[in-house]
Amino acid sequence: VQLVESGGDLVQPGGSLRLSCTASGLSNSHVDMAWFRQAPGKEREGLAGITHDGSHRYAQILKGRFTVSQDNAKNTLNLQMKSLEVDDTGVYYCAAKEGSPKWWNLLDPAEYHHWGQGTQVTVAS
Repeated sequence: VQLVESGGDLVQPGGSLRLSCTASGLSNSHVDMAWFRQAPGKEREGLAGITHDGSHRYAQILKGRFTVSQDNAKNTLNLQMKSLEVDDTGVYYCAAKEGSPKWWNLLDPAEYHHWGQGTQVTVAS
């Protein structure tokens, strides 16, 4: 399984950015996928994800600013980010795992086996 993120950039506070993750090598469509972020000096945290059956979950800290989406073939996971804040700075990772009925674990990084290399998002004026 290979996951490749793209779209990271330097953006001013209040700006928007769209990240994409292209997946290859998935044996079937029964997968959960999610976006994570790791800020400097902090642990990796789950942001938003989509379960194998199409349910969406978001971290409460996002306050509705991010939207996760997936194409019909399930080989691209997107993250639309708006009203970006300085605290959104970090490396953003895409991850995938075997689909699970335990939807409450969707944003737990310990549940994931497949990770992309990450893309840097920097929010600064």
